[in-house]
Amino acid sequence: MALNKAQLKSDIKAAFVAQQDKTENPEAAIDDLADKISTAIDSYIKGATIFATPAGVASAALSNGAGPVVSANNLVSNIN
Repeated sequence: MALNKAQLKSDIKAAFVAQQDKTENPEAAIDDLADKISTAIDSYIKGATIFATPAGVASAALSNGAGPVVSANNLVSNIN
């Protein structure tokens, strides 16, 4: 899946909005904000799909020995 910048922006904005009225414990508000922003960034990065063709094997077939053969131009990975 492609990265969703609009969703990242929305999540970060929501994190700030959730903190704007917290005046009782500023340290806790800052910690909560940092947690929400880091979660938004983590979700954004994990939404990436990486397509790669290993150098020097573009037309070759890859195999793990006993497993299925995978065409080098069909390698796809998701970040978890």
